Amino acid sequence: MKIGIASDHRGVQLKARLTQLLQSLECEVKDFGPFEVQSVDYPDYAAQVAREVSSGKIDRGILICGTGIGMCITANKFTGVRAAPCHDSVTAEYSRMHNDANVICLSADQLSDQLADQVIRIWLKTPFEEGRHARRLQKISELEREIAQQLCNSETKDGCQ
Repeated sequence: MKIGIASDHRGVQLKARLTQLLQSLECEVKDFGPFEVQSVDYPDYAAQVAREVSSGKIDRGILICGTGIGMCITANKFTGVRAAPCHDSVTAEYSRMHNDANVICLSADQLSDQLADQVIRIWLKTPFEEGRHARRLQKISELEREIAQQLCNSETKDGCQ
């Protein structure tokens, strides 16, 4: 599995730890940074991972900031990205089973190392249940297309080229 990982300055240490865990689980990891603890803007890093997930270049993404919320808001702006902030094993499991989350957003400030490892392991191994949940995701995809078309129509007379 190809996984992209990024953080803001508050998540650099957790990102490094999780990268090692992912590699030990035989995942192919692409680290989008940052690599230093100087202050950075989380949208810049979330967007890099979300673009790669949206385009299919990577299978899943892991984003880390102080709470995980800012990264999640940013990632969910990209078509096909289903980012979920997860703070325990239950949210990690259900984000996959019910929402087929392809990006997980973690809190560097609130998760212990042990809990972060547990959350990632559960998130990686939990399959999507499909069934009624697939119907709901289809509705989300339809909303994405509708909104994209509205944006195209408002930006040009002839729609998006």
